[in-house]
Amino acid sequence: MKLLDKLFEQQTRHLAQRSSRRGMLKAIGGLLVGAGTIPLLPVARAAAADAPGRPTEKGDPASCDYWRYCAIDGFLCSCCGGSENTCPPGTEMSPVTWIGTCRNPADGRNYVISYNDCCGKSSCGACLCQRDEGDRPLYRPDKTNDINWCLGTTSLAYHCSTAIVVGVAFEAE
Repeated sequence: MKLLDKLFEQQTRHLAQRSSRRGMLKAIGGLLVGAGTIPLLPVARAAAADAPGRPTEKGDPASCDYWRYCAIDGFLCSCCGGSENTCPPGTEMSPVTWIGTCRNPADGRNYVISYNDCCGKSSCGACLCQRDEGDRPLYRPDKTNDINWCLGTTSLAYHCSTAIVVGVAFEAE
């Protein structure tokens, strides 16, 4: 026990020689100020789900009649191991997309939808959905769903398509 006491005393004296009371007060003050800024950090709150840009979701994402799929053409990722927002494991979301505007029957508002293809595996083969509302000819590539959108990915193999809500569509008066 005497050895432990001696070791503890040596370490305490060594710490006291290297530090000061002002330094300790500075460190404690810094911790208090830093802890006071934590509530200011951006934090996703539960209420953010009800924000104006987030639609009320109703319906089955695995059904072609789901409101987000008004301009989709392809296999639904929600039937292929992913969701309406995410690609299935082992695939890569294309950074190049086409867009559409769909009316959500739950709240009666129009939303801009980004249709992203998931690439890297062969076609999923489940839940083929072809809805061409607002589809434009190939000379308007940002509004057409007839292109293989797997550009900019490591593989051009198409697997399925997602439908991501970008925000509320501007409605002209």
